[in-house]
Amino acid sequence: MILRPSREDLKIIGWAIGRIILGIALIMLIPLVVSLACSEWSAALDFLVGILACVAFWLIVENVCYVKKDLGWFHGLIVASAGWITAMLFGAIPHFLSGHFRSYLDACFDLMSGYTTTGLYLLQDLDHVSHGLNMWRHLLTYAGGQGIIVIALTFLFAGTAGAFKIYVSEGKEERLLPNVIRTARAIWMVSLTYLWVGSGFLWIALTKEGMPLGRGFLHAVWLFMGSWSTGGFAPQALNLLYYHSFWVEFITLIIFVIGSFNFALHYSVWMGDRKEILRNVEVRSFATTVLIGVFVLSLGFGKLGIYTTLPEFFRKGFYNLVSGHTTTGNSTIYSVSFLREFGWLAMWATVFCMAIGASACSTGGGFKGLRMGVIFRYLRGEVRRLVSPDASVITEKIHHIRDIWLNDAIVKGAMFIVISYMVIYSLGAMLGIIYGYEPSVAIFDAISAGSNTGLSAGLTSPLMPALLKLFYIFEMWAGRLEFISVFALLGFAGALVRGKGKRSILRRRR
Repeated sequence: MILRPSREDLKIIGWAIGRIILGIALIMLIPLVVSLACSEWSAALDFLVGILACVAFWLIVENVCYVKKDLGWFHGLIVASAGWITAMLFGAIPHFLSGHFRSYLDACFDLMSGYTTTGLYLLQDLDHVSHGLNMWRHLLTYAGGQGIIVIALTFLFAGTAGAFKIYVSEGKEERLLPNVIRTARAIWMVSLTYLWVGSGFLWIALTKEGMPLGRGFLHAVWLFMGSWSTGGFAPQALNLLYYHSFWVEFITLIIFVIGSFNFALHYSVWMGDRKEILRNVEVRSFATTVLIGVFVLSLGFGKLGIYTTLPEFFRKGFYNLVSGHTTTGNSTIYSVSFLREFGWLAMWATVFCMAIGASACSTGGGFKGLRMGVIFRYLRGEVRRLVSPDASVITEKIHHIRDIWLNDAIVKGAMFIVISYMVIYSLGAMLGIIYGYEPSVAIFDAISAGSNTGLSAGLTSPLMPALLKLFYIFEMWAGRLEFISVFALLGFAGALVRGKGKRSILRRRR
């Protein structure tokens, strides 16, 4: 029998989601200050309305839903998945009020794209948006890279067992420190340190290219946020192509490669274990798949006779391939060039890299290098078992911060997530083909959305069908949360509708 969640369960979940929305209100204060500083009164009013809406929601649920109970595992799953949806709805308010969107659905699309560090967008006339709105767009990717749950944990939750449960439910599997609140703050310490350093280098590069100091500073901060978070947002419609600068491209490449690595790897290196870079299975997996992608890319370009010089290959080919592999989405070419110039082979090399994606517990999406390492070692072990005597005991391990011996649970977990990604990639591609888009384009953009990449072959636009927009929102959301909490939310919704009884989830789990 399916048991219906009790009122106590709903209150616990509602209270935690309220804290997350309060975190969104706090982030909105930054673009509000930028709007006021730049005398953008209309934009400032938009953010003030958004902040008031978030605070009003928090006050209501804080008073109505507060209970003296901690979150259980199932509560954490629901808070993570439903919290992202709720944050999208409230965060879209300033977007929609700005007048740069055809509909509230388009505004929600961009919010989910920002939170999930995807980088696809439906905003119109990007080159003329306010500084406040641009700051908000890039803060979305920067904050979303760390995770909106991490934001809430950093400031708004006590150090309880329930805090760890919603941290894990957001798709993060590792604690850098024994206490999850301290882990969240350590993640912010890493990100803020890189923010100062990376933005400084970009500011120097932009000013050397002739950009005024003030504008150069804002663009440097925004480009860093989009690159570090592997979000791919940029303040201009042409993305990195707008700058025509080798040094801006080189610096952003370094930033998003570093940003795509696991936060646990960053912390381990910061603590002095630099050998971890060479031993880590995700670094090795990333290097291997990049080399495969570059090889196929070279074959494709050689066959067509394009980008044959080293500077051209680096700036037009390698840069976009690695941007796709790290699920960043920064681009130095027009979106239609993936189909019209790259050719079939080079385009599919990029698709291959996007589908695999970055590292687990990082700002990136996709299958993740860790799961590729697990699956490869498992298959290697199976081959060794086939050629070994029956009495032989064959075991496999990977090194990820520590040595991990593979077992059926680890392998099945990795395979389940990979298969789930393949399903949403396929469904998104089929939906695009049904609507009449060229199959390669439909597959490219569907994988880009599901892997939280943000590169586009030309499908994603304000004119795309509403159902396709909704499915891409679902892809971005499910891919970022890595499915488990999404399935939990669907089960929770089913229990509310079809369940019987009123026994609490919390008591039942105990």
